[in-house]
Amino acid sequence: MHRIITFVAGTVLGGGVIYAVSRTGKQPTAVPAPMQFERRATPGNNTDNEFLKHGYPGPVSDFMLRSRYAASYNRALRNPNWVAEHLTRDNLKGTADRANSEFKEDKDIPAMFRALLKDYYRSGFDRGHMCPAADAKKDTESMNDTFFLSNIAPQVGKGFNRNYWASLETFVRDLTKSFDDVYCISGPLYLPEKQGDKWFVNYEVIGDPPNVAVPTHFFKVILAKRNNEPAFAIGAFALPNKEIDNDTPLTSFSLPIESIEKAAGLTFFDKVERKVGMVAPLCSKIQCTLEHDAWKKKKRNPK
Repeated sequence: MHRIITFVAGTVLGGGVIYAVSRTGKQPTAVPAPMQFERRATPGNNTDNEFLKHGYPGPVSDFMLRSRYAASYNRALRNPNWVAEHLTRDNLKGTADRANSEFKEDKDIPAMFRALLKDYYRSGFDRGHMCPAADAKKDTESMNDTFFLSNIAPQVGKGFNRNYWASLETFVRDLTKSFDDVYCISGPLYLPEKQGDKWFVNYEVIGDPPNVAVPTHFFKVILAKRNNEPAFAIGAFALPNKEIDNDTPLTSFSLPIESIEKAAGLTFFDKVERKVGMVAPLCSKIQCTLEHDAWKKKKRNPK
């Protein structure tokens, strides 16, 4: 079973974007932590003023709580804002097979804002999972939940969704061998590119008529914890939505978590105090390298 809740998105305070994930794959420049700001309640359906007498226009996000993940859906872009998971050695176990699942439109999303199966037909893009199917082998329902298009975004296939991104998904799962609890939030980004002396955000929209935005980048933000250690390990990665050579180090896509927060307009793991002794860089705790095609080997040799 799953449940879906509609809530009103709050105002994003602060501007700026990250220039970090460059086409050259060079190590990004650290971005200072954002200013502290007061959290204000969102207006909700409050029409107790003359301006909203006849209703609040939005923006509205659709929040989904499903068996293996929670997610927020962007009605304008027809993509998730983010998808959050909690991974442990135990909850990754299971025998559900993705071969028995099919991609499906999310009927809990209002029809006019829904991503459609036909949008992806002959689009040239893969239907890329934010919560991977391989993270939901617990049972058939959990596996099926990952195939809702509200958990999907258009990804370049060869060299990304089927390769580098898949290797990153395996890396996240394998963190459960070193940590007792792993929390991962994944989602799309729409980052600017410099053209001449100006910056532009350019992205394709697939569908006929155009319906689903194609992200320029994707992020994974990770929080990991060992029961016998007081500090959390935290890591953040943003990858361009294009073919990536397997020789490219994962660390070349590592960023300060604040950089991704500023670019996405989101706040990650805000209940964890970011100070010395409370958090440590993930890549200082484990080796941040990818074993490419490891997921294929595991599929051929299941335990």
